Amino acid sequence: MGDDRRLRDEAEKLALILAQGGMQKTTARVMTCLLFTRQETLTAVELCAELQISSGAVSGSVKQLASSGLLERVPAPGSRRDHYRFPDGAWATLMSQQNQLLATMAEAAAQGLAAAGAPSAPAGRRLTEMRDFYTFMLRELPPLVERWRTGFTTKHVNQKTQQAD
Repeated sequence: MGDDRRLRDEAEKLALILAQGGMQKTTARVMTCLLFTRQETLTAVELCAELQISSGAVSGSVKQLASSGLLERVPAPGSRRDHYRFPDGAWATLMSQQNQLLATMAEAAAQGLAAAGAPSAPAGRRLTEMRDFYTFMLRELPPLVERWRTGFTTKHVNQKTQQAD
């Protein structure tokens, strides 16, 4: 991120928001550093220097972010170091990964409802709402993400075509 103080401040604000939402603070800082950097890629050494954290902290964050699709290793010809970047399409990938959680929550609600007995009882009403909500989200989220991907791809193909003209 170099000397651009405002960009660094905005990255740190987002990292704080992500940490408040449950992401480990160091992982959030590594992710936002990759998201906000003016460079295409960063190495672990650059991440350590930029964030003033240890190589072990970067290594752990890289593993976590890579497994969730929020970081990818990029080949760098002539370099022995791994280069990392925030991947295109990461947001849609992240939302798509929520499908398993949605299914698990819907199933937990259905099982709870079966155990609670009458749907009109207080627990039954709450669990019915939970089941219906997660079933709805499980049905609606995948097509919504797909529509976004299609629109995003179309927009960027058109931009590239216009730039080539």
